[in-house]
This record gives sequence, C-alpha cells and structure tokens, in this order.
Amino acid sequence: MLRFRPVLTFTGFVAVVLALVMLVKSLAARNAYEIVLAVAVLGVCLVLCIIGAWGASKLAILEPGWKPPAPVTAGTAEESLITGIDVPLPWFFRLHFVVKGHFFPAASPYGCPVRAETSTPPRGGGAARLNLSFPMSGVFHGEGFCRLRDIFGFFSFPCALPQRRTLMVRSAPCLKKPLLIEAYSGAEDRRNKTSSNEERYYMREYTPGDRFRDINWKSSDRINTLITRISPDNQEKISRIEVYFRNYGPSEASLEALWLLDRAKARLAQFLRAVREEQASYLIHVRAAEASWEIEDEDELDAFLEELAGIPFSPHQNEDTAGASAGASELYVFSTACDAGLPTFLLACQTRFVFLARPAAAETSVEEIEKLRVRDFAARGFIPSPHWLPRIKDRSIWILTPPHVHGRIEIDYAEVRL
Repeated sequence: MLRFRPVLTFTGFVAVVLALVMLVKSLAARNAYEIVLAVAVLGVCLVLCIIGAWGASKLAILEPGWKPPAPVTAGTAEESLITGIDVPLPWFFRLHFVVKGHFFPAASPYGCPVRAETSTPPRGGGAARLNLSFPMSGVFHGEGFCRLRDIFGFFSFPCALPQRRTLMVRSAPCLKKPLLIEAYSGAEDRRNKTSSNEERYYMREYTPGDRFRDINWKSSDRINTLITRISPDNQEKISRIEVYFRNYGPSEASLEALWLLDRAKARLAQFLRAVREEQASYLIHVRAAEASWEIEDEDELDAFLEELAGIPFSPHQNEDTAGASAGASELYVFSTACDAGLPTFLLACQTRFVFLARPAAAETSVEEIEKLRVRDFAARGFIPSPHWLPRIKDRSIWILTPPHVHGRIEIDYAEVRL
C-alpha cells in the first residue's frame, strides 16, 4: 500500500510561504531588495529540491541494516546498530534513519506510538547508533526507514528499503536478591535398593543435587573428595521444579496492572536464572494460564524468556486446583494482585514459595517500591495510550495480604507515578 510522505518539512513550508508572500508584496511595492531576497530564498529551495530528489533516487535500493541488541531489555541504555548508511551523499544533505511503530506494554491490547531517529556521523565513521530505550517489557512492532534531509531542514526525501521488525522486550532486572535454591531440592528417584546390591554400585565424584545418603564417606575421607555411590542399572535422578506463572487479570488493564505483570515476569526470570546457575541438571516445568513449557537447558530458557515478554493477562477461569500441583514435590507460584483466584488456589495447593507483585501499602518503605513514571514514556519517544491515563491508579486491584500459605511468601511492591 502506497503511503504519502511529503518531502517539504514544516520549516520548509513556512520558508516557502513567507518567501512567496514577500515576493508578491515586493513586486506590488517595487522593492528591489525584497524581490532579490525572496527570489534567493525560493531559488535555494528549488536547488535543494532538485538535488535532494536526485540523491534520493540514487539511494532507492539502499538496504540499511538495523541490528537491535540481543536480547532487548527494558530500562537499559543499549543502542541499536544501524549499518549500511555511510554512503556518498550530495552536498548539504545528511541521511537519517527513523524508527516508527507501536509498543504494547506487557502485551497489552492498547499500544502507544513510538518514534526514534538517528543520522549518519557528520564526517563519516561507519555505523550509526539509535537510542530506542523501552520503559517496561512488552512487544514492539515497528518499521525503520531512511530520509535524505538537507542541513537547513527544508526537505526530507524518502529513500532506501524499509526494515520491519517485531521486538520482544524483556523486563528490567528485578532489584531484589535472588532466592537461594537448595541443591538437594526437587523430585528424587525413590527406587529401593537392598543391601545385597551394594556391590553393584560404582563411584563417581559428588555433584550438587546428589542425595547425601548416597555419599560414600569412607572413600571420601580417604581421598579428601566427596564420592557418590551410583547404581549402573538405574538412571541418575533429575531434579524437577514446578513453576506456576498465574497471569490472570483484566482484559483491559490499567497501566498499574500492566506494571505489576511486568514485575512478576522480572521476578520469574530472575528465579529461573538462579535455578540454572545453581544446578544445570534441573528440569523446570513452567505453567501459565494458557500454555506450559519444559526447560532443560540454556537455549530453552532463553527461548522461554523471549516468549515471556509477549504473555498478556488472561481472563480468570475455573481451574482444577486439585490437579494444579499434582505430582509436584515443590510448587513455586508467581502472581500479581490482579489475580482474583489466587487466595482460593493457595488454600487448595501445597506451595513452597509464593511471589506476589502488588501495589505499595502505606507502611511500605520507599526503597522497597519499584516505580514506573508516565513521563518516562514521553522522555523516550513514547506517547502513552489514552486508555491508560484515566486509570493510572486502579483502586480495584486487590491489595490485601494473601491468606496463610504452606510455604514462604515474598511480596514485590510496585507503583505508577506521573
């Protein structure tokens, strides 16, 4: 679909109109000085228009490279690399690379317009850098294109081939310290062995996750290294961790609700990384409202974190609490104060840890609150959606402390300010 992109900027339009008005008045008044001045301005504009149109036609098949940072993370100063635009240009012209699109915070159905721009270095120097910093996690659909502009700002000619991108923006890192995961946690292989089978065991060096009762203390003391007994006819146990990311909430969420979901994602990402750093052999099963994932290695973890950025709120539905944690020796629950069904779920399930993102209470210290400011959107080239402004503070969000749970509960406080 063809789109009309005017080549005359607002500054150029004003200059041309003023020059024409001056020319008409000077001709009527027969003022030679004003006639020369008006004709000079119009002549310069005409020359710039011809040179710019010719230069843009020469750059019509230019294909610039747009390389965002990998991964794209909110709240960072990372810049995109723009390559292929350091080409010969007409005098008095520079090549600009513009990114326009829509950003959907926490995969909200309502996006906000985004615009960012950079230009070629004045004296060359290769690639240019584009500052496109996101205030929170979400999905960005945008297009990058080039404009050939004169140094006076009168004309802007479209050129080069457009570049379309869909970026999954991950949450800014959680500020709290990660949870310590014990190396012996998780499901164990409970197959019984008789004493007559002891000679069938072989030995290997102890690794985190092995059961303490399998350690051969006599051999370990003799060589000053922990040694574990392993049966050759049995596979080694794989520790399994069950995680439930309860992304239940309103379909038309306020900005505050979206910020709570963002913080819950950040805490989940921090937890999963901590698990992988503690013991790479852990098998992590993550369940959300409408999907589930099995994470066994770093590649699968990275793919899940990329997909996590685009997970939106899901309407609350009737769920089988009896089967929600069936077979799980430990269940880690991540949720927000928008999850109306969380109290019932916690009463019905055996949970080890609950992580809850909720609005700050009156007694919450300032250091514990993670803040999102609406003015940060405008400062970074984002225009907040009108759907958010009337509901920046959503008083309908549940702010009560959850009922008693069987495990430990940690609360992350977050709020939105102007």
